[in-house]
Amino acid sequence: MRSESVNYGLVSIIMPSYNTELYIANSIRSVISQTYKNWELIIIDDCSSDGTIDIIKSFNDKRIKLLVNKKNSGAAISRNRGLKEACGKFIAFLDSDDMWNKNKLKIQLQFMKKYDYHFTYSDYRIQKNGIWLPYICTGPLKVNLRKLYNYCYFFTSTVIYEREYVGLIQIEDLKKNNDYAMWFQALRNVDAYRLPRCLSYYVKHEESISSGHKWKLIKWHYILYRKGLQKGPWISSMLTFNNLVHGIVKKVRYWRAVNEAQYGDIM
Repeated sequence: MRSESVNYGLVSIIMPSYNTELYIANSIRSVISQTYKNWELIIIDDCSSDGTIDIIKSFNDKRIKLLVNKKNSGAAISRNRGLKEACGKFIAFLDSDDMWNKNKLKIQLQFMKKYDYHFTYSDYRIQKNGIWLPYICTGPLKVNLRKLYNYCYFFTSTVIYEREYVGLIQIEDLKKNNDYAMWFQALRNVDAYRLPRCLSYYVKHEESISSGHKWKLIKWHYILYRKGLQKGPWISSMLTFNNLVHGIVKKVRYWRAVNEAQYGDIM
């Protein structure tokens, strides 16, 4: 049997969207072009005021499901809603300005089945303001809950997990680091394993919420531990400092120079 025809089960892809008319079409196309075809794309629009919804509706594919929030609620609430609506055996995530390699689902599901892993993440590459940065972002081969406290070693759009083993994730209303909060819930039940292939592409731009001053990122990390994980002020402060240290370590240890022969063809 050809690998393209193997059916591992339905994959539910969760995609929050808000005013991403410049990017979301490319994100959706990267899903439609997947060589693994058994998926549903659940897009939760958070009251976009631009042409995002019209672009989503322009795709004539019954596997794409559009949910529109009644009021602007943020990515955490949108992800919670999408996860409740998901029907898949597997859960994947793709932000509305990011992209996948066309073989992402096929390769990652094969990897999970081969080694009986229930939560995996892949390597990824970053595009910043239209320019590809000259490194691949990697991570540890295995991340457990204890290691996750040190740093969020994987990026949202690289993750696939098996819902039966992780359960339904629902997180606090965090405006930032809500994806990090999801992994704390998930890794209570399973460990995360790295697939050493670059299969996802993180698109950063000036208006992105990910773009911010370092002191703001420190504040959001503190809020994650304090509000999202219900830790005390002292513990939250210590965990925030620990995270900053391991963030520096990651850049030294887990960023690898691009091999253009292997990664020159981005998609």
